[in-house]
Amino acid sequence: MFPVIEEHARARLITDGPLTRPVPVNLRYDPADERRTVHIGLPDGTDWSFGRDLLERGLRTPIERGAVRVWPCGRTQLIVELHSTDGVEVFQFEIRTLIRFLARTRTQTSAAAPDAGRTPQPPSRTTRTDTPRTSRPDTSRTTRPDKGAEQEEGATQETGAQPAHG
Repeated sequence: MFPVIEEHARARLITDGPLTRPVPVNLRYDPADERRTVHIGLPDGTDWSFGRDLLERGLRTPIERGAVRVWPCGRTQLIVELHSTDGVEVFQFEIRTLIRFLARTRTQTSAAAPDAGRTPQPPSRTTRTDTPRTSRPDTSRTTRPDKGAEQEEGATQETGAQPAHG
């Protein structure tokens, strides 16, 4: 059995204002999970999980599955947009950080069965119980720019269930 892969990273929270701010995130992957799920743990205790393939494909082309949108931004950045009933959070990652993390996940699972024929998992959102969370919604959440879906005309659209809210 292979160990769980965890990597602490920094992302930039994109807001409506002129400034962005760095936030610590926790990237996690359990090779024993047959669904090949990647988890992104946010500082507020929220844990987003979705198929590793969504993150891998998002490195090359815009993709959407359920409440998660991922797209490359230039040569060195990747945008991850997370939608929930609380609002929208947009994070900018260094591509090299995600490539390194994904390479580690592939190394650990290379001995496992291939992904062929596997149905992609819909994204989900949960709140970690080990981190206290206030009852007030996070006021630092962002809203989506008014560019709408037309902005991502060339994006690959995949449907999936909405996230479970914790």
